[in-house]
Amino acid sequence: MKSAEAPWPGAALGWGLGLALLTGGLITGCGQDGSKDGAGTRDAARTGADSPSATPPEDLCTRIVTYWSREVLGEATYGDYQSMGLSNGQYEILMKVVEAARAEKKSKGTPAADRLIDREARAGCEDLYRDGTPSGGPWQ
Repeated sequence: MKSAEAPWPGAALGWGLGLALLTGGLITGCGQDGSKDGAGTRDAARTGADSPSATPPEDLCTRIVTYWSREVLGEATYGDYQSMGLSNGQYEILMKVVEAARAEKKSKGTPAADRLIDREARAGCEDLYRDGTPSGGPWQ
């Protein structure tokens, strides 16, 4: 069996050298902040100054429950909580919020129902996550 030959003499060395230079350039270029030693980047990484902060679970819950509450209120139907990306606990909040929002919308109009959704979704989610992540399993 004949081994593959390089298309020209030294091509194999050329490819290997080129790859090494490219990889080395990428590696040494990572994390540079314009200073000679890159210390600014290391300091930022150590302090987390440039890192995005994590969104608290009660804020995420509030966003998704508020969104789906308005969707359900407009459609007058409930979907499957899993298809909405909700946990069981979040879905329970959604059902209570939508029930209250329907009554509010009927008596005081859509703007009042929207304000109620904002308040009740926030209160329900803060209550759900007051002690951290619910411990009844991932669906809770």
